[in-house]
Amino acid sequence: MEDKTRTNVLINISRTLVLTILSFMTFPWVCRYLGANQVGVYTWCNTFVLYFLVLAKIGIPNLAIRECVKVKDDKEKLSNKVQTFFIIQLITTVLSFALEALLVLTITEFKANSEVIFLLSINFLSGAFSFEWLFIALEKQFYMSVRSVAILALSTLLIVIFVTSPDDIYIYALITASVTLVTSIANIIYARKFISLKKTMSYSFKELVKPLAVLCSISLIISFYNQTDTFILGFIDEGKGEVASYSVGIKGIDVIIGVITALSTVFIPRAAICYAQEDKKYFNRLTAYSINICLFIVLPAIVTMAILSKPITGLISGNYSFVEELGYVNAPVVLIILSSMMLTYSVSDIIYGQILLPMKKEKYYLFALLGGTLLNIVLSIVFGKYVFKSNPSIGVAIGTSITDLIIMVFLVSISWKWIKKAIFNFNNLKLLIAIALIIASTFLLRKPLYNLGYKLTGVESYSMIIELVSVVLIDAVIYLVSLGLLKEDLVSSFIRKKKDA
Repeated sequence: MEDKTRTNVLINISRTLVLTILSFMTFPWVCRYLGANQVGVYTWCNTFVLYFLVLAKIGIPNLAIRECVKVKDDKEKLSNKVQTFFIIQLITTVLSFALEALLVLTITEFKANSEVIFLLSINFLSGAFSFEWLFIALEKQFYMSVRSVAILALSTLLIVIFVTSPDDIYIYALITASVTLVTSIANIIYARKFISLKKTMSYSFKELVKPLAVLCSISLIISFYNQTDTFILGFIDEGKGEVASYSVGIKGIDVIIGVITALSTVFIPRAAICYAQEDKKYFNRLTAYSINICLFIVLPAIVTMAILSKPITGLISGNYSFVEELGYVNAPVVLIILSSMMLTYSVSDIIYGQILLPMKKEKYYLFALLGGTLLNIVLSIVFGKYVFKSNPSIGVAIGTSITDLIIMVFLVSISWKWIKKAIFNFNNLKLLIAIALIIASTFLLRKPLYNLGYKLTGVESYSMIIELVSVVLIDAVIYLVSLGLLKEDLVSSFIRKKKDA
């Protein structure tokens, strides 16, 4: 594995972990001070806005990365590509906002929450100027990391200062949406170092129509698929309390999925270059490396979140007793059900970004998501509205997990030639052995540690936090030591690197 790729991976993981910590500082605060109903309203409105954000992008980021990688060493051609994609995105952003405004002003359910929706719309209106795909193509991971951490740290501070009651939902929406605005300003300033905004070549819009049509469809379906569960739940649950439970439950898995998808931004340009140069050996190594990282992170996360769902969702929501009055009652069960998605969604994303996209076989991903979205709608309605009508968040979670598993199985089957050795190998068996050890240790230690915490503090919330932190730290030591003894590839490479240094 090249040093630059390894370095970018480490930078990206570090950035994601820091952003995760900042997010975990913010979300419990918001849950406590906004309350379950307002969190539900915010989540539902944000879900609605995300559809139009994706419509505004029309698949530009992935195509722009692929095209900019080809000409990244020629400033004039790179500038032309950036200008071309910017013009397209500016037009689609204006059209997307016009459509959103029309729906908000004419449909009662949206009109009732129009203030929050329009505040959150700052997100995608400013997103047209972000040029984030340019920095991904140029592999400017260090810049993106420093910028993201600085901006999110500032937004976290502002949320803690200004969000102190349920009426502050508008302030919260404004702060979160302004993150993209500040990011765009910083990116525009930094982008001038690599490109010129002066036109020197003609724009080739025609050649982008076909790939953009496919990628736009994929982006829309991805968004629709990712948000369908929350959106449908919002209609089933008029009070939005179940939406809040669902949002707390899914918050835990979003952290891990965010880590894996963030890593894809490192591998996508490299995979595109390798496949274009017909370097099949390095292409296969890159796929195996990314799957190795994915399983290394995801497998222990599934175990931890499934077994320790109560203290985790308690920490996120601030409701450790899970009584109706405080809300978020079904969050622990939702987290258990959705925990499998950390594996299924992450593997699917790797197949799409690092295999199908470089091969220009995006249509298979489109078919998978189209079928998955329709299935998810049906299952979410059936399980959420009828089978678990008293607890719709649980029913929707079951429907979503089943759908995500089916999509992954389909994608693995069509990319079997490229993915089989990356998934089924002796190194991954070592990961499973280590996972078995931490499953045993978690079951053995969690209750004694909780009792110890309660004996020391006499407070249930503190006991759960002590249980969670202690188990995670002990499991981490067992996991890493066992993998070191088994000479697992990732751990062994890190040990060798430390010795060489």
